[in-house]
Amino acid sequence: MSNKSVQIFVRGRVTGVFFRAAAQREARRLGITGWVKNRNDASVEILAEGGEDSVKELVSWAHHGPSAARVEHVDVRYRSYTGEFPDFRIVE
Repeated sequence: MSNKSVQIFVRGRVTGVFFRAAAQREARRLGITGWVKNRNDASVEILAEGGEDSVKELVSWAHHGPSAARVEHVDVRYRSYTGEFPDFRIVE
C-alpha cells in the first residue's frame, strides 16, 4: 500500500464545535500525520499524510465530523506525499 497526501477543506458549521480536536483525535487513531486549522472564512482545512486506506478513512470522516458539526461541503485535493510531518497537530 502506498502513502498518500490530501488537502481537505470543510465548510458548514465546523468552527466552535471542536472539529479540530476531533480531527486530530481521528488522525492520530488512524496513524496519520499533518495538521488541521480554522480558516478565516469559517471553514476548516486539513492537510493529512499516511497510508492510502487511512487517508481515505479520514476523508470519509471529514464529510460528517464530530456530532456538533454540520458539514455542508467538502473539497478534497490529493497532493504529492512528502513525509514531512512528525505527527498530527492543531495549528493556529
